[in-house]
Amino acid sequence: MVEIRDGKKVLITPISAEDLKDIHIGDIIYLDGSLTTCRDVAHRRVVEEGREIPVDVRNNAILHAGPIIRPLENDRFEMVSVGPTTSMRMEKFEYEFVKTTGVRVIVGKGGMKENTANACKDFGCIHCVIPAGNAVVAAVCVEEIVRAEWRDLGMPETLWNCRVKEFGPLIVSIDAEGRNYFEEKKIEYNQRKDEQVARISAQVGFIK
Repeated sequence: MVEIRDGKKVLITPISAEDLKDIHIGDIIYLDGSLTTCRDVAHRRVVEEGREIPVDVRNNAILHAGPIIRPLENDRFEMVSVGPTTSMRMEKFEYEFVKTTGVRVIVGKGGMKENTANACKDFGCIHCVIPAGNAVVAAVCVEEIVRAEWRDLGMPETLWNCRVKEFGPLIVSIDAEGRNYFEEKKIEYNQRKDEQVARISAQVGFIK
């Protein structure tokens, strides 16, 4: 479901492929509902070991992150800080991970490449980046840690299943059509760079 709230475009889990049709690269969105931290080792377990992920992320969201968690009483937890992990670390796993789990929204840091772009296009999901320096702000958006699975992996790799409210801002880097904001911008920036290098070179050509 998509809701416009105080000018913000908010995705609410569970999310369908239809919900993502009008979301494009460069858009800024927010997330309500189920978000599960999931990075390197969890991806390996699902893709390489064929293990079933113990948190249902189908039509929900994952976050490439190794958060800092404060234990509370009665096996409860509090999110202290949740800065994103570089998403490219998951690139080689992401196509099979999306295919297997049915996740709709992937959140992380930095761009991803063809493997993820193809997954977004083939299975109807998106990749988003959360701006750097927002680890504590992001933690404030976590209303509750609902479950903690695969705790044997340690705090950074545990699957922390959270209920979030207006988690973001998230910048869409790969949309459900497979368009890749980072890769498209690289081409544009390189063209600008070449133009400027040629311009500067003409002005300083007299320097030996």
